[in-house]
Amino acid sequence: MRKLLTCLLVTGLLPSCSSSLAADYFDSYGLKTSSASLDLGAQPLGYPSGVLSAVIQRDRILARALAEANRPLKTHAFKRGADMLPLLADGRLDAGLLGDMPTLLAAAQGSVWIAGLVKQSSTAIVAKGDMQVRDLVGKRIAFVEASSAHLTLLQGLATAGIAPTQVTLMTMGVADMPAALERGEIDAFAAWEPAPTIALGSSKKNHIVFRGQSSDYFVIERSFAQQAPQAVQQLLAAYLRAIEWMRRSQANLERAARWAIADTQAFTGAAPGSAAAVSVERIAAITRRELLDVPSAPSILFNPAAPTLQSEFQFLAKLGKLPPGASWNNVQSALVFQGLTQVQSQARVFELRSFDYAD
Repeated sequence: MRKLLTCLLVTGLLPSCSSSLAADYFDSYGLKTSSASLDLGAQPLGYPSGVLSAVIQRDRILARALAEANRPLKTHAFKRGADMLPLLADGRLDAGLLGDMPTLLAAAQGSVWIAGLVKQSSTAIVAKGDMQVRDLVGKRIAFVEASSAHLTLLQGLATAGIAPTQVTLMTMGVADMPAALERGEIDAFAAWEPAPTIALGSSKKNHIVFRGQSSDYFVIERSFAQQAPQAVQQLLAAYLRAIEWMRRSQANLERAARWAIADTQAFTGAAPGSAAAVSVERIAAITRRELLDVPSAPSILFNPAAPTLQSEFQFLAKLGKLPPGASWNNVQSALVFQGLTQVQSQARVFELRSFDYAD
């Protein structure tokens, strides 16, 4: 059932289903529908998403509240948001931090509520030498399937009138892209932070040829929200606390960045100080720029003239890239979730100005 869901959820977006089915590393997590735990999907390879999840999972206030409800928090690391989609669809994951493409796919299928903003920035296509977007024809481009950067890649190619069939698309882990570009194994890649920063810092020949606007979101699986509303409220309170705590001081932000580094190393097995490592200062700068300095965050602003995710939905629909059953009405419905507002209105009850984190 899971493999069928994976294929259906990304139909039209992936070259085939076989590549995604071969990397089911998350089978070892033992995730089950209706488990006693609150299962949160995180992406430690991307910032600021990985920073935010690092803070949430170390929140002692959240841990105590969930312990009283006999529903302990379990955080699970994923290489990409698309890997979470079948697990959210059948209720094995209760919540997750996702890029805009996976969020759109999950919401269009009616799987999730979109609770709040995690990131607002740009993803980028990075290339070497004097290459511009129009020069990508026939080139090898690395990307992560069904990700926000995948959407940016499609948009970038479209601006130059290039069809995806006119380039060689290579699926690759985002952490591997800068090194692959340096070794000449690829000619360009589409990715989110910190991969572009790493590539630009490693060689003056590398440059950004296209930027696309990108957002990450905090999503809640719908049936879990109905079955365990108090647990969802406590999770949202931890999400709000994490952002407020990092905004309060640079020291807090850098402490969170160090936690994120530790989570990345635990997930990848990379040794501290490896060549691909990103400094605490860079992670803090990315997190401040893409989350903490976004005035509305974590709330999602409503603009009736340009509803959230609508342009992305329309772009993918025009290309025929949406899976069967995808509905804009489902996305609209997901965006009206009031959970965050309800928790914010009870700041004292949910201890939104209290902070207690475990190293």
